[in-house]
Order: sequence, then structure tokens, then C-alpha cells
Amino acid sequence: MPTDGPRPALQVLEERTAVVIRLLVVCSVGAALLVEPGIARGRAAALGALVVATLLYALVLAAAEWRGRRPLPPRLATSIDAVLALLACGFTGGADSVMVAILPLVVIAGAVRGGVVVGRLGALAVGAGFTAAALAGSDPHVAVRDRWLAGAWWTGYLVAAAVLVGVLLRMLERQFEAAAESRARARAEHEAFLEERDLRARLLAAQQARLDGVRVVLHEFRTPVASLTALTADLAAGRLAGPSRDAATALLAEHAVHLRDMLDGLADVAVGEGSPLGRVRERPVRLRELADAVLDAAGVAPQRRVPRVEPQDAAVRCDPQRLRRVLTNLVENAARHSGSAPVELDLRHVDGRLVAEVRDRGPGLPPGQEGVVTAKGVALGERRGTAGLGLWIVEALVAAMDGELRLVAREGGGLVAHLELSVPAAP
Repeated sequence: MPTDGPRPALQVLEERTAVVIRLLVVCSVGAALLVEPGIARGRAAALGALVVATLLYALVLAAAEWRGRRPLPPRLATSIDAVLALLACGFTGGADSVMVAILPLVVIAGAVRGGVVVGRLGALAVGAGFTAAALAGSDPHVAVRDRWLAGAWWTGYLVAAAVLVGVLLRMLERQFEAAAESRARARAEHEAFLEERDLRARLLAAQQARLDGVRVVLHEFRTPVASLTALTADLAAGRLAGPSRDAATALLAEHAVHLRDMLDGLADVAVGEGSPLGRVRERPVRLRELADAVLDAAGVAPQRRVPRVEPQDAAVRCDPQRLRRVLTNLVENAARHSGSAPVELDLRHVDGRLVAEVRDRGPGLPPGQEGVVTAKGVALGERRGTAGLGLWIVEALVAAMDGELRLVAREGGGLVAHLELSVPAAP
């Protein structure tokens, strides 16, 4: 049955090698007949017709093979080869035929293609066929006893060749199985190594995340603790009275709420996956109150504050602790680098988006450093606190809130921190 499906490259190479050997054998027989017609033993016409028919058969198989087709199954082709070789032996002297040298090639091909059992049975069949060719095609002067001896000799030789091929095939199969097992073990060991490496990387990442969480909380505690220290010192010394005392008391209460939220975040770090940002806790936030709380928490003096809120009564629903941490870090950073210049804080809520801008008149950033300065551990200029954490915390919080933060140079000198968040209006 013809087979047109795709074959492995190695199998294609093997079949084409068999095709080439078949063509060479047929051509060698034809050349021998032309050089020495006497090998035909008076049957030149019959042998010539056999050679021509075999050559056409070999050419058809070769053309089909090179076109990627297989007109005959390999075992059937080997069987036809055996029959043609036995006919050639019968036409060229039977027991004394030089064509007997073709038979081992046929037996080897049959053993390789059919396996151990089929190869040995095929060798016996070819040996029996040669015995018949020796009895029928030998010259008259060859004794019958010699014809039987030649048949027996070549039958044994062909069976031995088939046995040897079977042994070699089993050796190759064992080597292939051993190589396959070795590759499988190596692949399993490699996969185990990759899994162990990934697990180690995840453990290290979790540990680093927890350390980052602790560093974030420590950094965030600095501003409210410093403010609490100053306020409590002023209240204890009696330096505040009237409205100032009331404002200080309100600010103490706000700091207490902020510290409570950060302690909740620290608890999240302790019991969760090590995120330094904690869980999201949304509630309504009035932007005017948020602006005042941020400026107070950042320690910006009243004469340096320039807050703007649009609309004046705007309220949004968000995580106030995260948003306050972002804005406090930005405002504190602006105040630190602006000297005595004003710090502007704009909050606008339009079409479901909160746009916040913090503007200062500080030295700004060197060209090309807008994206670098928010990396963890990067500190430019004289910055207080844990080195390089402030803007990295801001960047992480903004990313967690699906927001966008841009640091751009301000006309006339300074820096503008532009923040956009998608937050709904509070009911």
C-alpha cells in the first residue's frame, strides 16, 4: 500500500540509501553482462531482459523516493529484490553464479527492516531459493551433490548473517534505550534543579519583600512621629493656647489615625505575603481635609502653603492611608528642596479622575534622572531619612493604585510631581 505521510529525516536517508544500492547492484550486473557475456551461460537474452526489467523497477522506486512517495512497503520491496536476485543466480550458473554475492545484501536488508525473527526466516527462505536455483540453473557438469552442498553452504551463511544482524540490532536498541534513559534522567535532574532554583528565588523574593515592608513602615513612621514629638513638647510646655492648641489637638488625632493605619499595614506585612503596601481599605475622603492633613503631616509652615482644591467640596472614595502617604512624601520632598519658597498642592477631581500636582521651586532633577530617582535606594542631593526610599515608596503605591506619576521640570526652575488616579466620587 503506498504511503505518502511525512517520515523522519533518518528514515528518508535510510530508504534513499537502499534505493542507491539497488541501482548500483543492477548497473553492476548489466556492466558484467556487457563485459563478459559468458556469465549468462547461454541465457543472455533472458538475463538481459531480467536486467532491463530490474533496472526499470529500480528507477521507478528511486523516482518515487526522491518525490517523497513510497509506492511499495519496504518489506515487499526487499522480497521482490530477493526474487530478482535468485532469478539472476539461476540464469548465471546456479551453484557457480557470481550473483550469489547479492544475496547477503538482501538478507541484511530484510533483517534490518523485519526484525530478528523475520530476518532469520527470510534468510532460510532465500537459502532455500538459492538451493532451488543451484539445482535448476547449474551447468550440466556440476554434480547434484555439489549443487546441494552449495545450497546448504549459502543457506547457513545467510542465516548466520541474519543472526549477526539481529545481535547487532539488539545491541543498538539497548544502547538507544540506555541513552534515552540517560537523557530522561538528565532532563528530570535539570527540571528538579530549575524547580529548586525557582523555589529559592521565590523564598528570597518573599524575604526581601518582608524586609522592604519593614523599611517602608519605618520610613513612613518618621514624619508623624517627628510631628507628634514637636506637638506634644509644645503642649507640655504650655506654648500653645486658644486656636493653636485646638489645631494641635486635631493634628494629634489625625496623626493617631494615620499611625493606626500604618500599624495595620505592618500587620499585613507580618501575616500576608510580605507586600510593603498592606491591604486596601477604601472609605470616603474630602479633598480639602486631605490637603490640609498632608501639608500638616509634611511639616510645611503656614506661610509656605499654597493649597488648591477643585471643586471645593469634592470628596472621593479611595484608600486615604495610601493616598496620604503618596502626597505626604511628595510634599515633604518638595518642602525639603525648596528652601523658604512656597509649596503648591493642587487636587482636582474631574470625570472620575483625581489629578494631584505638587510644585516646588527647588533645584529640580538633572536631565534624564526623572525615571531613575524613583528606584529603590537612589538618593540625589542632600536627602534625609532612609536613603532613597521616599520616592520608591511613592512609585510602588501609585502602581498599586493603578495610577500614573510623572516628574517634570517646572518653568522658571523647580519640579512638578504630576499624579493621576482613577477614583470614583464619594456618595
